[in-house]
Parts: sequence; C-alpha cells; structure tokens
Amino acid sequence: MENNLDLIESFSEFRDDKLIDREALMSILDEVFKTALKKKYGSDENFDIIINPDKGDIEIWRNRIIVDDGMVENPNAEIPLSEALKIESDFEVGEEVSEEVKISQLGRRAILALRQNLISKVHEYDNNTVYKKFKELIGTIYTAEIHHIKGKTVILLDDEGNEILLPRDKQIPSDFFKKGETTKGIIESVDFKGNKPSIILSRTSPVFLERLFEQEIPEIADGLITIQKVARIPGEKAKIAVDTYDDRIDPVGACVGVNGARIRSIVRELGNENIDVISYSSNINLFISKALAPAKITSITVNEETKRAEILLASEEVSKAIGKGGSNIRLASLLTGYEIDVFREGAEEDVELSEFEDDIEPWVIEEFRRIGLDTAKSVLEYSAEELEKRVDLEAETIQEVLRILKEEFEN
Repeated sequence: MENNLDLIESFSEFRDDKLIDREALMSILDEVFKTALKKKYGSDENFDIIINPDKGDIEIWRNRIIVDDGMVENPNAEIPLSEALKIESDFEVGEEVSEEVKISQLGRRAILALRQNLISKVHEYDNNTVYKKFKELIGTIYTAEIHHIKGKTVILLDDEGNEILLPRDKQIPSDFFKKGETTKGIIESVDFKGNKPSIILSRTSPVFLERLFEQEIPEIADGLITIQKVARIPGEKAKIAVDTYDDRIDPVGACVGVNGARIRSIVRELGNENIDVISYSSNINLFISKALAPAKITSITVNEETKRAEILLASEEVSKAIGKGGSNIRLASLLTGYEIDVFREGAEEDVELSEFEDDIEPWVIEEFRRIGLDTAKSVLEYSAEELEKRVDLEAETIQEVLRILKEEFEN
C-alpha cells in the first residue's frame, strides 16, 4: 500500500523498543496526522483517520458534500457535482462523498514534517512515562547496573534501559564502582532537565538506611517495630532510633540480632558504616542521654524553647560523648533535634573559647567547636598531634592556639 511509508516503519520500531501501549500509539498517530491535515487543508474536521497499529496501516478519508458546479464556497468541505461524478456516476447534489487521501498526496515536505513530529511525540510520551514511573518510586530502594562514569557522576542503566544518575555527593566516600556491576540506593528525586527526566539515586540519604532496615528486619517490615529517627554521616557513623508498641519485644536487640548478625548486611552495604541502634523515648532527657551513648551523662539540662541541651560529664566521658571528629555529638544532635553543649565536672575555672576572639580568629574557634571543643581546657587535653588528626587546621595554627590558651592559665 502507498501509505506503508518509512515514517510508519520507523514508528513501529519506536513502539517495539519503548513498549508503547496500543491506546497511546493510536492517540499519537491520530494527533500527528491531524496536524499534517490541518497544515495541508486548513482543517481536519471532515477527515476520518483509520489506524491499524498492529500492521502499521493508516487510512485517511476526506468527506465532502456535493454542490452544484460553481457553488463551492469551502473546497475542503464541498465538492462540485462534475468532480463527484468522476468518482461515482450516480452521485447527486447534497450527498456526501468519501474519498481516500494517500499519504503521498500530502507532499514530500509535509511527510518529512509529519515524521519528525511523530518521533518527537514518541520521545515526549516515553519521557513522561519514565517521569511518572520514577516519581512514584521516590524514597524506595532501586537497583541498577553501572554503565559508565562521567566526571564524578556514575551513570547507571536499569533493566528497561532507563538512565539513572548517582552524583558524587550522593555516593558513600568508600564506594568503588566497576562497569557491569550493580549497585543500589534510593530514588531521591526526579525532575525534567530540558525535556528529559533526570533521575537521581542516593546512597547517602538517611532514608536509604531506613529502607535497608525495613528490608532486612522482619519485625520492621511487619510493623511490630517502628523507626522513629535516623541520622547519618555517610560511610562513617549512623544512629537510628527504634520503638515498639509490644512490651515483649526488645526493639534494639531485634534489629541488631545475635552478635550483630541481622545488621551485618546493612553495615556491609554502607561501606562498613558504624550503626548505633538506640531505643526511642518521648522523654527528651532520656532520649538525649541514649543518643550520646556510649558516654555516661552525670546530668542534663534541657531548654525546650531554644532546643538546646547542656550536658555535664566526668572528664573521662567527654571524648566518648564527642566521638571521633565530633561525629557522636553531631549525630546525637541530628537525631534529637537539640543543640548539645558539653561541660566537664569541676570545670568552673575553665574559659570559653569565645573569650579568646581577640587573639584567635573566629573561624578557627568554630573549627574546634565543630568537634565539641568549646573551652580552653577541653582543647588543652589534647596534644598538637592529636588535634591535627581531628581538626582541619594547619599545624602552625594549632600550635599558636595552644600557646595562647596555655598562657591564659599560666597567668
């Protein structure tokens, strides 16, 4: 048939590759052919388009009313009697004539434009389908194969050939990727970049840790244990607070398992991230105390209006509360929603670092605060070598700070 042209064949290829359903296929074809007819004849109202998507057949029929010769006012909707009689000898004025329009009659330029419109509509349909699919998957675990690495972004492909991006800031620091291997994360966001959906996978999100627990711990999947709060420093340390309505269940023990058996696969997936599972409490004093484990707190004062908590500890417990690089206190703060200030027992003669702002740059003081060291004595407890490992400061800067602080107490 004349209308079995390249444009229909090319569309069939798109249909097979993208698995466009029959209804969508017919709708797209109908739309692009109506657009072509409007450009050619000024209107598509008096045309019937018959589509057989399975065979790739298109039939276009133009319907016109017969009028007397010389009485045609709208050539697209009316046909003179003499012309109608050439189609069928017994036609009369007032009757409707249906005449097939071959695709080739639209003209070469119109056919090329039609084909381009067809391709564009297929891409648009496919992109919208992918966008809707992944929009519904936001916050769920997804697995895809590593295809290649572009800059610092890992490009993954799923089983349907959809491209998924894993940016550097969404990767765990210890992650190492090889082409052909699979990796998992959560679908964090889906947006249109130009006219193409941009799907972002994340392995650093707290939600990823939460979903892994739901996947690996049956009691969480069944709703017997609930996850209340999650805080993470990806690849380094995490805290997760769990609760249960059943007093017979130990939520922490159930999540960790015997000798950590249940949590082991989660730790491995997250690059050996250290995970503390704690029991959630609506009593904020108790919750903060649990969040600062393994440190043992002497006393705690909470200001609910300012969302700050002052913690008093024995000197030997301070480093435990702060943790390596300030990770423990930072996670406890993220988990509880309270800024936590640590004070040592018997530290009345100590001096706040803020008192030294005339001699020490504020940004240097802030770097010490970042790891929980906010008083002179708390800094002096460490050697210069130890501080170099904990703070992001030059050795000369650390030496100068220690000199200033020591002079204060000597004086």
